[in-house]
Amino acid sequence: MPETYAQQRAKELQILTRDTLRELPGVCYDFIMAIDSTTQPLTRYAYVSDLKLFFAFLCDELPKFAGRKPADFEAEDLARVTSRDIHMYLDYLGLYVKDDVEFSNDNLGKMRKLASLRSFYKFLYKNGYIEADPAALVDMPKRKKKPIIRLEIDEVARMLDYVESGEMLSEQQKKYNEHTRTRDLAILTLFLGTGIRVSELVGINIGDIDFSINGFMVTRKGGNQAILYFPDEVADVLKRYLKLRQTLTPQPGHEEALFLSLQNRRISVRAVQVMVKKYASQAAPLKKHLSPHKLRSTFGTNLYRETGDIYLVADVLGHSDVNTTRKHYAAMTDDRRRLAAKSVHLRDDGND
Repeated sequence: MPETYAQQRAKELQILTRDTLRELPGVCYDFIMAIDSTTQPLTRYAYVSDLKLFFAFLCDELPKFAGRKPADFEAEDLARVTSRDIHMYLDYLGLYVKDDVEFSNDNLGKMRKLASLRSFYKFLYKNGYIEADPAALVDMPKRKKKPIIRLEIDEVARMLDYVESGEMLSEQQKKYNEHTRTRDLAILTLFLGTGIRVSELVGINIGDIDFSINGFMVTRKGGNQAILYFPDEVADVLKRYLKLRQTLTPQPGHEEALFLSLQNRRISVRAVQVMVKKYASQAAPLKKHLSPHKLRSTFGTNLYRETGDIYLVADVLGHSDVNTTRKHYAAMTDDRRRLAAKSVHLRDDGND
């Protein structure tokens, strides 16, 4: 039985993690092995990537570690890192240059990287590598509350119309649109009709779809599999795309993939992100940073408006904790409460 996309991706991440660990102190390997059974490959790769950046900062920016290489760090070197150094690291993350390219992190990015560092130093302290935990003394940056960006009904309709007509696209984009409009329409419709994650969408195989139940199998975050169901409108678009898909000749190793790139390989997450932004920015030019996740939010919003069932929304979106869902849709809950308050009248305004 051929490997699934999720299995292939897990192997790729495992190799990337090992390659990165070779550039880091040996204790980083011990840390990753300690969390191996409780984390997913993407999480472990994120940890080692964050640690690689932290050790690069120590070597390049702090005089006491000048001339050192990350792989040469011993436990006594790690014990010399202070909470002040970590505060300087957070400031550094706001703007730094790597290979002549500028990078910046907002508070959300800093929070994630500090969380990685906290987990690492907690491991060091717990296992006796160091006698004090400097990361525990550094407060998390405050996360700014951002409104949920989603598309309204008219913006969704306009976006789908642009895909089918090619209207509002540049001449170069129209050339690509002639070859990809059926595929693009199927992808966008799946996002809007099921709330699927982009990583889940690119992993769908042809054999995962069952039109007898209008559903398909996906591998969710955490590796669990689930069936997502779709309405007839989505089924119609998918069937149209599948007729086209049968005429394509995939590259070796990509025969099972549902969505293919112009090179006839399984479409990448990045390609889907670029495609979504291209169409969505035309349909809603005042809404910035539109992404597949915003289409997922659009689906979640519509489902909650129709059902008022936060547990159903959490289940369909694949949230492991309903509080995550409730946090995102709290504003809509408030709107419903206000509507309820306006619906209650204590006195009849009419004249008796």
